[in-house]
Amino acid sequence: MQDGARGDEAGFAPLLIEQLDAGVVVVTMQARRGPVTLSDGMLEALQQAFDKLSAEADARVIILAANGPAYCAGHDMKEMTARRTDADGGEAYFANLMTRCATMMQTIVRCPKPVIAAVHATATAAGCQLVATCDLAIAADTAKFATPGVNIGLFCSTPMVALSRNVPRKHTMEMLLTGEMIDAVTAAEFGLVNRVVPGDGVMECALGLARTIASKSPLTVAIGKEAFYRQLEMPLAEAYVYAAEVMAKNMMARDAEEGIGAFIEKRAPEWKGE
Repeated sequence: MQDGARGDEAGFAPLLIEQLDAGVVVVTMQARRGPVTLSDGMLEALQQAFDKLSAEADARVIILAANGPAYCAGHDMKEMTARRTDADGGEAYFANLMTRCATMMQTIVRCPKPVIAAVHATATAAGCQLVATCDLAIAADTAKFATPGVNIGLFCSTPMVALSRNVPRKHTMEMLLTGEMIDAVTAAEFGLVNRVVPGDGVMECALGLARTIASKSPLTVAIGKEAFYRQLEMPLAEAYVYAAEVMAKNMMARDAEEGIGAFIEKRAPEWKGE
């Protein structure tokens, strides 16, 4: 089944949404011309898509892919520059844009379904932020990553939030302060991506990972994803108290009882998401 996000007057849709087998959904960012950017239209489409998919029982794992010469080149600089003619020089628009982007990134984090970035090419600035925001990332061996804002007088402050929560501090600062590209292997060493594969194997690898995750209890996966991000922001003792409460509650779920029973009885579990 294919479902395109709402298109414009010419019928162009910034997203192509495909429901595959086993609860895997592929969301593909598309550009009318040039590389994919987080334009106003793309941000709106992504926000709507993740809001919808978060509530869909048939969606268990989401793959976020892209078409074009780049995975995502960040914000649309031409679109942003055009707003400098606003009465306030674009200040209100820029503030609103960054808020909307931050909201969309947090929607991905809070989505109860794991999100896998399938990165076929370069991801820069807010595009690099998008990769860091996704729960997992598969990168082509030719992909590159950068937070190059410093090169144009615009420090990548919002990409920094996601990057610094995934990449060790000194590596993050090097990327932010130099603006230089890193290759996919270096990105994996930094912890920005999980796996590096030949370019034509990105989607195959992402699908394999997605199907493995989709075979687990959707309730358990949702509980685990939420708990993972919440405990990260807590002091150690508080995190253990919270995690213990989550695990005890998880034990009372039907899927936990079924899974433990299946393990003891040496059979495959039957998940119901309860």
